[in-house]
Amino acid sequence: MTSALTRLTRLADWSARTPKRLWLISFALFFALAGSWSAASPLAGSPDEHAHFIRAAAVARGQIGGPEVMVPHTVAGIEGRFAEAGVQLPEWYRNLPLLHECYSWEQSEPASCAPSLGGSEKIAQATTAAGRYHPGYYLVTGWPSLLVDGPEGLYLMRFASALFCAALLASAVVTAAEWRRRSLAMLGVLTAATPMALYMAGMVNPSGGEIAAGILVWTALLSVVLSPDPRLQNRRLARLGVGGLVLINIRPLGLIWFGGAVFFCLLLGHRRGILRQVLRRKALWMWTGLLAAATGGQLLWAAAHPDNSVIDIPDNLTPGAAARLTFGNTDIYVKQMLGYFGWLDTPAPAFTWLVWSGVLATLIALALVHGRRFDVPAIGAMLVAIVIVPVVGQASQAERIGMVWQGRYLLPFAVGLPLMAVLICATRSPATGFPWRRLAGFAVGGLALAHAAAFYWTLRRFAVGTDGPWLAVHAHWAPPGGWVLWTGVYTMAALALVVFALLPDREPAPAHPRDLDLPRAEGQRRIPEPA
Repeated sequence: MTSALTRLTRLADWSARTPKRLWLISFALFFALAGSWSAASPLAGSPDEHAHFIRAAAVARGQIGGPEVMVPHTVAGIEGRFAEAGVQLPEWYRNLPLLHECYSWEQSEPASCAPSLGGSEKIAQATTAAGRYHPGYYLVTGWPSLLVDGPEGLYLMRFASALFCAALLASAVVTAAEWRRRSLAMLGVLTAATPMALYMAGMVNPSGGEIAAGILVWTALLSVVLSPDPRLQNRRLARLGVGGLVLINIRPLGLIWFGGAVFFCLLLGHRRGILRQVLRRKALWMWTGLLAAATGGQLLWAAAHPDNSVIDIPDNLTPGAAARLTFGNTDIYVKQMLGYFGWLDTPAPAFTWLVWSGVLATLIALALVHGRRFDVPAIGAMLVAIVIVPVVGQASQAERIGMVWQGRYLLPFAVGLPLMAVLICATRSPATGFPWRRLAGFAVGGLALAHAAAFYWTLRRFAVGTDGPWLAVHAHWAPPGGWVLWTGVYTMAALALVVFALLPDREPAPAHPRDLDLPRAEGQRRIPEPA
């Protein structure tokens, strides 16, 4: 046991020697995790994935928009005629909405009942409810459909999404590794990257990129205001800018999540000296200009693509009734942020929920113990916001679109809670006296097992149904390569994350004279800003 721990510690030291090496290792592990979800989930077996497949394939073919088609649907028990975009694609794309209907919301039914996708290459009109969304994400994920047809092309589109999200998450890991207590910082990132976050990263759904970008934005912002290092500020601002551009351009909600992250990070980093140092940097204003342009572009896109759906909203669904229902569903939304897979019909097992909630509660408690004057109210306000934001959002829209809120919608913002907690602990607690690395090691080990449990539990549901045997030996449905392969890949990648919890602490960087605000003698030259 001791020798194994020693080898893991040496591996952690080796992986952290250069940021490039740490990024590549992190990228490989996150891609293995998200890519396992990509391969092991039935096609169109996640929320609205059929619509996103069609949208991505159309955008890759240059069809940024399309004529509006009114399609009758029933969503959340409410009937209506929904405005969708018509696009021209091979005819087999029209069969995508039918793939999940026989087993979704029927947990005892395995995915083997799904009909054949077909292979007709005749060009026909397909409709997608994602036609109003900004095309940026779909350009990233849709290109494989130009190279490979049929199910293989759809799986490659999923892998493209997994690659994109893994790159964002690896950048968050490298940013967190620049904090003083690196093992604790890694724990924050891995707690934020819930099984639901990685599941959506492996699907063709903009939620995956939105959540991964949210983790990067929060990590970079907290680094800028709470763990300042003059030598690293410009690259942190660059990561913040990239994450912000992705978050804002995916969906209009990203504007709200980005603004919320900025507000809470400024609430924690209230010291004027740090803010004054950041405001001096040209890089800040460059990225601010790019983010402002992206915001304007997103608002113009949203204004040009309104939702003209006609929905039969019940008369008793008033804003007050919607607010009460949403508040009463808070526990469901929290569990959905942790893991509700398939078409929100397969919750993570109790073990996963208990481990994750235990780790998060411990981090929050330690942050409240070690927090200073502004830290404790910030944590409290964040907890309140996680409850209140869905209530306000749903109540304001219920009379127009009904009760459609899902926990994953809030996840790009809610990931800030564990990240705030760990950075408060890392920067406010005494240098000695508490076994932070040991805590991080045990916590990350528990999270890795919770990840593996959620993955196998979901794969078993698709393979034999919830009424089937616990060990899916005689599977009715199996992913390409078999369920044993992908369960093994996912479990090994999850356990490898323990290496991050063993990263040695980083020595605090000496402050650059330019950032100390020391008085200069008359005629003394100003020290140039570091790159």
